[in-house]
Amino acid sequence: MLERNVSLEPIERADIVTEIDSRSSLERSTRHPIGRSCAQPGGGLPSWIVVVIAASGGLVVANLYYAQPLLHAISIAFDSPPSSTGLLITATQFGFAAGLVMLVPLGDLLERRRMILILLLLSSIALSVSALAPSLTVLELSAIAVGTTSVVAQVLVSFVATVATEQHRGRMVGQTMSGLLLGIVLARTVSGALAQLAGWRSIYWAAAGAMLVMSLLLARVLPRLQPQLQLGYGTLLHSVAVLFKQEPVLRRRSFYGATSFAAFSVLWTNLAFLLSKAPYHYDTVEIGLFGLAGATGATCASLAGRLTDRGHARVTTIVFLSASTGAFLLLLWGRELLIPLIVGIVLLDLGVWGAQVTNQSLIYRLRPQAQSRITTIYMTSYFIGGAIGSAASTAVYSAAGWRAACMLGMFFGLIAIAFWATELRRLGNYYELLTPKSKPRRVQRSL
Repeated sequence: MLERNVSLEPIERADIVTEIDSRSSLERSTRHPIGRSCAQPGGGLPSWIVVVIAASGGLVVANLYYAQPLLHAISIAFDSPPSSTGLLITATQFGFAAGLVMLVPLGDLLERRRMILILLLLSSIALSVSALAPSLTVLELSAIAVGTTSVVAQVLVSFVATVATEQHRGRMVGQTMSGLLLGIVLARTVSGALAQLAGWRSIYWAAAGAMLVMSLLLARVLPRLQPQLQLGYGTLLHSVAVLFKQEPVLRRRSFYGATSFAAFSVLWTNLAFLLSKAPYHYDTVEIGLFGLAGATGATCASLAGRLTDRGHARVTTIVFLSASTGAFLLLLWGRELLIPLIVGIVLLDLGVWGAQVTNQSLIYRLRPQAQSRITTIYMTSYFIGGAIGSAASTAVYSAAGWRAACMLGMFFGLIAIAFWATELRRLGNYYELLTPKSKPRRVQRSL
């Protein structure tokens, strides 16, 4: 490992430090009150539009999670074993990861409002195919398409991060993430209730309609955000790899996100199978209600963003990672005891989503013209971790049961904590540079 000290004088800074200062200058030079039809980087965004964006993102990201409480019902409908049905979650996550790599970087080249509207319409089509699926194979293929088009949620997050002012970026990203997280946790409850009332296909029809409604609403209220780069598509994709190589904070935070979401997927991929059997014997409505237990994670999102704005990223990271790891000790008891199961779900979601907002509040401070590519790197890592977690947990659960799956989830958390233990030595006080209220004299970073 090669380390060096980087001087933080007002004018001359190196590498990423120069980039951050350049961004600040760019934002000051372009900031002016936002008009009805055009937004400016760093110019701020009316709070009511942030609320609309958060609600839209919540509905979009919910598409990735509707199937989780339905796995048992889908398994019965297609007469498929849990190991095959559980791959429906993996297929959705794979599609999402593919969309992150191939589509999200285009947000730095294309006008994002138009891109968002097109993806919403394509998502509605993919969900309609899911509702009509005659076999598990077709459902899994449409799940890939649903996952791919659902990256519009991340385009919305990067939109907010680009337009937000420097001092309030963590708070605004946290507010947007609150909507996404509520969509995730409520998706399971709504999915289970609709499946009980009208069959599992009804949730896909409802979701397809919701995408059409949100496309019409965002067409009315979302301002345009013109692209800031002139690159070819191939050059753009290559720059994603270069960005990942150059940014140690981005690499580290991507790893935290990947391991956290892997642990998250271990629980939610297998929970429906656990609750449908003895001693619980719950139906789809009751299984879906367990999604409400995770709503606590959404309530902490804005708080995590504010704490990051104040320079407490390192402390909040270990607190949230420890919470999600320790949750599996309670979930072990949840095989037969309801209260530890519920408390474990609450603690896991709190840890995962708190770490998520902390990660994103930091990485969106790194580069002025690369928010979409930063989103691509982070969220691709995030959902690859989720796909690994869901696939591995399906195999472990089928072979050795609930307790073995919980041990797998704890393993992912312990890896993240071990990596966090190297953070101070590798990055020094680098995070202080990324919080506008701090003015450090020197920063140490590793290459």
